[in-house]
Amino acid sequence: MELNFEGGRVIERDIEQEMKRSYLDYAMSVIVDRALPDVRDGLKPVQRRILYSMSELNLAFNRPFKKSARIVGEVMGKYHPHGDSAIYDAMVRMAQDFSYRDPLVEGHGNFGSMDGDPPAAMRYTEARLSRLAMEMLREIDQDTVDFGPNFDGSLEQPLSLPSRFPNLLVNGSEGIAVGMATKIPPHNLGEVVDALVYLVNNPQATIEELMAFVKGPDFPTGGIILGTEGIKEAYTTGRGRIRVRAKARIEPLSGNRHQIIIDEIPYQVNKASLVEKIAALVRDKKIEGISALRDESDRNGLRIVIEIKRDASPNVVLNCLYKQTPLEDTFGAIMLALVDDEPKVLTLKQMLWHYLQYQKEVVTRRTRFQLRKAKERLHIVEGLRIALANIDEVIAIIRQSQNDEMAKTQLIDKFSMTETQAVAILDMRLRRLTGLEQIKIEQEHQELTDRIGNLEGILASETRLFEIVKEELLEIKAKYNTPRRTQISFDPGAIDIEDLITKEDIVVTMTHYGYVKRLPLTSYKSQRRGGRGIIAMNTREEDFVEHLFTTTTHSYILFFSNRGQVYRLKAYEIPESGRTARGTAIVNLLQLGPKEYIKTIFPIDDYDEDHYLVMITKNGQVKKTALSEYDSPRSAGLIGINLRDDDELAGVFLTDGKREIILVTHQGQAIRFPEEQVRHTGRATAGVKGIDLRPGDYVVAGGIVFEDADLLVVTEKGYGKRTLLKEYRAISRGGKGVRTLNIIEKNGPIIGVQVVMEHQEVMMITSEGIMIRMKVDDIPRQGRSTQGVRMMRLQDKDEIVAVALVAETDEEDEEDGDGSMRNEEIPF
Repeated sequence: MELNFEGGRVIERDIEQEMKRSYLDYAMSVIVDRALPDVRDGLKPVQRRILYSMSELNLAFNRPFKKSARIVGEVMGKYHPHGDSAIYDAMVRMAQDFSYRDPLVEGHGNFGSMDGDPPAAMRYTEARLSRLAMEMLREIDQDTVDFGPNFDGSLEQPLSLPSRFPNLLVNGSEGIAVGMATKIPPHNLGEVVDALVYLVNNPQATIEELMAFVKGPDFPTGGIILGTEGIKEAYTTGRGRIRVRAKARIEPLSGNRHQIIIDEIPYQVNKASLVEKIAALVRDKKIEGISALRDESDRNGLRIVIEIKRDASPNVVLNCLYKQTPLEDTFGAIMLALVDDEPKVLTLKQMLWHYLQYQKEVVTRRTRFQLRKAKERLHIVEGLRIALANIDEVIAIIRQSQNDEMAKTQLIDKFSMTETQAVAILDMRLRRLTGLEQIKIEQEHQELTDRIGNLEGILASETRLFEIVKEELLEIKAKYNTPRRTQISFDPGAIDIEDLITKEDIVVTMTHYGYVKRLPLTSYKSQRRGGRGIIAMNTREEDFVEHLFTTTTHSYILFFSNRGQVYRLKAYEIPESGRTARGTAIVNLLQLGPKEYIKTIFPIDDYDEDHYLVMITKNGQVKKTALSEYDSPRSAGLIGINLRDDDELAGVFLTDGKREIILVTHQGQAIRFPEEQVRHTGRATAGVKGIDLRPGDYVVAGGIVFEDADLLVVTEKGYGKRTLLKEYRAISRGGKGVRTLNIIEKNGPIIGVQVVMEHQEVMMITSEGIMIRMKVDDIPRQGRSTQGVRMMRLQDKDEIVAVALVAETDEEDEEDGDGSMRNEEIPF
């Protein structure tokens, strides 16, 4: 068939491609222009157009109401040509105090109810902006936001509102687009503002830290949120399921009877449908024990009364109602919003951050606008000052001029004025020539000069911009904050796993390639010095155990990486493994970065503010930081110490700030100095020099000096000794130290160091996975410059790789009949 169009042309298209393109255009139109809120002001386009139109109609909170039909017609005719019902429905929702946490529209008339009753027709109802909605539009006339053309290009409309409070989180949003949906719960205004202020002061704040302020959603209908897991999931991933219960109480009645009073129900639950559901369950005998059901709600609030039969338990009935009715509901949060016209699922911190950046832009644009106006006014005032200083000449010029144009030209030529200044002088009234008016002009000139300097200072400082944002947010909080309505309670269905874990002593090991595991400390028996040891684990070829310590299942384990990052786990979170198992790869437990591995592990029981972590590096640097600064559950880790490219951690230990520190090097040097010589610094610092190292030498470990304690040193070839710390005199930090071991080929360089006391026990482990446990008393005490004695017999090519103290226990040593310790092979 031949197609012929005179004066036109035929474009051939593949029907499949045309359908895809057309549907994609439709989908993006729905996503961007209809269904999803903007992260900046938390509004969909129809809501934004309603509020702006009401502002243009001067429908402020202190002005008379106007018919809703008048408002809807204004919005539809100027900005939103998509039907009056869509506009009216959106305006009604913004006026419902059971839909919005802080309504933006003040309604007069029937605007619907929690029973699902529809609002009255728009010709019967009236509306105006609420007091809080004025904060959404505040300073919109000061060039704070961008404007764009309306649907026919005849008018300009705002592409976002200034939104001087975080509306997206405060009132939430809900919408279904094409292939995606958003469901952001409402929140408490005061809590969100507090979180924003904290984020301004602490830009690196974690979501957990922000949750100390934003406790969770604050629904307008109240209710009780069960547990915080769903809240945390929503705030950290952008999606979460939040369980909400009605607020109910049990009251006694006469005749040994009771009644259940429900004062608050979950958000978006239809009250009438809820009552019908309860009645149906009673009628069908699916819930026993209810004798009467009444809805006694009125203008003073919600009240549902459920009377219980004499022989029924009210708690049992209430639990059945929670299980079988919407008295307990789940809010599926989806934190989806438009960011630069792109739909994105956002975390709590991202939402707050985007809002702060937007407010910074709003304040910047407002300040520029005010600066421009102030400069324009200053320009005129300066012209008036010139005129007043030369008033006789100015009057003479004006009197001699035949018209305004001639007078203006002569003023410009005579006094080098601009046209604007000349016009202002010509427009000046004679009363401005009085002495009082001249003083006022001088005062205005000074005020404008000061104001311009202040505005320019604001624009030049990002800190001042954010301070203004913070101050104005706090002002809004002071004016509009209301108490939290939704209670956050313990989830009766949730059990703290730590309560199920028995507190016991354990041993934790980790290999060079990052395999970690734990076993009870009671799995080990003491042996005599020089014993053969036991098989602790089977390792992969070329792997060996690198870290070993004792702790309890309820302790925190701090992991210090080679990059100076600090991670933490509860000890019970480390999987318990079998006798010869390698354990679990640490990368499955911690979020390590590329080429990052764990260098040092440190167990603690709590974050005591009076104690410090002292960190030492292989290059001899020493750093002291308050332990409390490391109390953060950040899964991505914290900066523990700043390291140079050629340095890494050699050890970490706990102090009270008043001790002495001793460092020992691989080649047998030791230095002892007071801890006061290492000043307290923050986490992200590099520390100071602890020892002056010889070429090729490095620090193995260090410790805290205790009275009557010994310094235990162990070499790679299984030799060791203990020496009284008294033999190491204290010197200044940064020296070369003294000899602590005479190193020869037989014993080898130092690989392990511990500060020990009598009656303690130590563990040593080799690269082949062989472990030995012995008492400190069995290790001979020798002087500093000695070679030590054999502590463990090693196979060929085997060597010591780790030494650790064993926590004291009440376990008695088991001995054979000849008095020697049993050499049992015990699983580790």
